[in-house]
Amino acid sequence: MPTTSSDADQKKLRRLLRELRREAGLRQVDLAKLLDRPQSYVSKIESGERRLDVLELREVCRATGTSLVQFTERLEAALHNDGPGDA
Repeated sequence: MPTTSSDADQKKLRRLLRELRREAGLRQVDLAKLLDRPQSYVSKIESGERRLDVLELREVCRATGTSLVQFTERLEAALHNDGPGDA
């Protein structure tokens, strides 16, 4: 099945979430503890098995030391700067 633009964008979103966690020096288990969730919650988000709503995304951003606005700016840059199919 061909990758759609939406699929590629979802991959970019997941990649950015993983980068954000790593830049904060956190393992999945560390972020999960900060969010008061099991490690599998973070794993499922990063693998695409689970999606976040905007309030959950805000919690992840705060736990990693960034704001939702900063995250959104980075996401927009990633979505606009990468070529088609880059993920």
